[in-house]
Amino acid sequence: MNKDLLLGIDFGTGGCKVTLIDTGGNLIDSVSGEYNTSHPQPGYAEQNPADWHATMCTILRKLKHREKIAAVALDSYTHGAVLLDGKLNVIRPTIIWTDQRSVKECGFLKKNYFALIFNTAYQTPTPTWTLPQMLWLKNNEPENLKKVKHILFVKDYIRFLLTGEMACDCIESQGTLFWDMKNSCWSEELCALADISVKALPRIGRPTDIAGKLTAGAALETGLPEGIPVIMGASDSAVEDYASGAIESGQCILKLATAGNVNVMTSNAHPHPETLTYSHVVPGMWYTVTATNAAAACQRWFRDNFCTPETTYQELNQLAAKSPPGSGGVFFHPYLMGERSPYWDPFLRGSFTGLSMGSCKADLSRALLEGVAFSLRDCYSTIEKMGLETHEFILIGGGAKNELWCRIISDVFNAPVKCPSICDASFGSALLAGVGTGVFPDEISAVRQCLKFDRKILPDADNAEFYAKQFRHYRNIHDELAGVYRNINNKDME
Repeated sequence: MNKDLLLGIDFGTGGCKVTLIDTGGNLIDSVSGEYNTSHPQPGYAEQNPADWHATMCTILRKLKHREKIAAVALDSYTHGAVLLDGKLNVIRPTIIWTDQRSVKECGFLKKNYFALIFNTAYQTPTPTWTLPQMLWLKNNEPENLKKVKHILFVKDYIRFLLTGEMACDCIESQGTLFWDMKNSCWSEELCALADISVKALPRIGRPTDIAGKLTAGAALETGLPEGIPVIMGASDSAVEDYASGAIESGQCILKLATAGNVNVMTSNAHPHPETLTYSHVVPGMWYTVTATNAAAACQRWFRDNFCTPETTYQELNQLAAKSPPGSGGVFFHPYLMGERSPYWDPFLRGSFTGLSMGSCKADLSRALLEGVAFSLRDCYSTIEKMGLETHEFILIGGGAKNELWCRIISDVFNAPVKCPSICDASFGSALLAGVGTGVFPDEISAVRQCLKFDRKILPDADNAEFYAKQFRHYRNIHDELAGVYRNINNKDME
């Protein structure tokens, strides 16, 4: 039997998705499943690594034609450290990137070590990063930190279960604040800030390196063919940008997933205190990241808490379409988990403002879509301030399936947006599986051979002019409420 199919496995914040393609990039099958995030205290967010593995195994056994798989690559959300003891047991649940518990530690790091961290890691300490999370453990769970013998990250832990090999890619490592960007190695100075031994961190490889082969035990658990190559992979953001065709300087990704991203591709690193800086899957390329903590997560939150259990996203979108641009004067600010770009403020909270007796659920539904679009536009203001060139916008993520949302974003940005037919991270990982095993000669060839765009949306001039005014109101509301939320929440989090 010929094994000529490529598998990508993506571990997102809300669930796992597997995508199987042929060497032409055609979709053969795709299956997804969800896992839970626990919130043991306000501002806390944790996941159980066993849930990732169990969900993956369940959906892989539903995948058709898995006996024809030639190679697999994995990706995952960044900053999710899995702490292992000397017997390779998980010590505690993983603190994930939305967790805000390390606010105090971030303040300490900024005050005392900002220059060291920024000049070494090219990043600014926030609760998203692994370093302040580990410093929180040092201060609050020292008994757990003392047990740590190995630190892996989400996909790297799963890959370890599949192959028995501990490794990490050179992009994931940049999401820790332990990585020396100039010298491409783990930084002993940064590790020492949290009493982490460099020896606990994994070896580093390229995203297209073969990390190992699928063991017999893993084959039994997953239903995948024993011995197939398991490719290193990379962070979901890097892989998804790559899969969407953002492989040239000046292309800009607008991402509507659990979180939202505005990522600009560059030919050089542009470290900035208000952005994230990562190397690209394509060797020699970089990308600058601005991000909002909650994007599509807002619609899920609204559905789960304010609608009937039977309400679908399609019904919410149909409802939103009944409200005119401007949502009857209602504004939504999507700060349900604090906010990253451009404010980097963990104390911000979400809000509906401008409500009146005439406001209805349709207005709230549309205001939510507009609010996330404004938040992405707010992120883009940092890109503008940095003077980075952008000449093309590509809209991706689960929210990009929502035609109304796409049109709102095109109008808010007053720019055309392109939407790939398939471009999620699992698709990108499948491409990397092909590059890593020689199916494609290189990363760029794989994308150009397999990527397809299914639509391009042009802005409406009248709506664009209207939304430019609305965006100014949106920012003014933020400015007025930011101090209020800081006064309310500061006592709980510091």
